[in-house]
Amino acid sequence: MSVVSLDKTITLSLSVKDRHASAEWYEQNLGFKLLFHIDEAGWSEMQTNTEGVTLGLGEQVEPTPGNCVPVFGIADIASGRKALEQAGVKFDGPTETIEGMVSIATFYDPDGNALMLAQDLSQ
Repeated sequence: MSVVSLDKTITLSLSVKDRHASAEWYEQNLGFKLLFHIDEAGWSEMQTNTEGVTLGLGEQVEPTPGNCVPVFGIADIASGRKALEQAGVKFDGPTETIEGMVSIATFYDPDGNALMLAQDLSQ
């Protein structure tokens, strides 16, 4: 039995220098569809060709190539985080919230791989 109940969505998060140019590249070369750009958050999201899987593009001055962070959708991030912390899972700082958009929390697997939980606040 799992500690938390995730929904049926996953976002693969990549760091990129220019989200707009990267979004065009993914549209032209892989057929992904732009869902939105959130310029104030430095974030863009694209629908992949796989149901329930989106690609997130996080803009950074010095992106880290090969750094892909799976972001798992969750209905209640506070209770999910609490359950994982009680199970000994290490988190990287507090949960971050962009009001009316999303709450996110980064955590690590036993090998130090970064993963994230995300609660959609736009609904």
